[in-house]
Amino acid sequence: MLISLVLAAAVSIPNGFLLYDKAASVKDDDPETSWSVSGKKSAPLVVGPCQRPGLGQSGRAAARTIVYTAVPDYSKSEQVVLYASEAAARRAMSDLRAAAAACRTGGYRYAVAPLALGDEAVTVSGQSYQGGKPAIGGERAVVVRRADALVLYTRAGEWGRPAKADYREQIKDARRMLAKICTVARCEMSRS
Repeated sequence: MLISLVLAAAVSIPNGFLLYDKAASVKDDDPETSWSVSGKKSAPLVVGPCQRPGLGQSGRAAARTIVYTAVPDYSKSEQVVLYASEAAARRAMSDLRAAAAACRTGGYRYAVAPLALGDEAVTVSGQSYQGGKPAIGGERAVVVRRADALVLYTRAGEWGRPAKADYREQIKDARRMLAKICTVARCEMSRS
């Protein structure tokens, strides 16, 4: 019983740990903006090509998700997911890459590119296209794995051809989180 309690405490993500926690806790009376905070382990990945159910769910131990939405079409999100093992986190990254590569729905396309962060990382762009040209509606995400954890940052609402500069804020946030992720992730067990 004691071991179960210790393990449960070891795989939690405390309130206030995410970078956006402080901003999300401030009361905002603006009807055009909102924050949502979830500690649900089953929360969908904030990067969800084709909204594939179950993507990144297998082997989860804990998750914390914060989403900011502003009218008419801007949002940003932060998510940390802890897995029961490094192998489960690796599988989640692999499944995410595969889902993004396979997702082609109507005029919306995804692209994945490697990124040098953590143990492995990618940028993910989702973009609406109309008549073969970029149209309004897109998302840019950075997904990083460090040991048994995934760290995800997104921005949505962009339009135009995806560019490296679109990921500047997400990379900055991911680096800040990577500096402290090992306080909740089992980095000492990482083989990378």
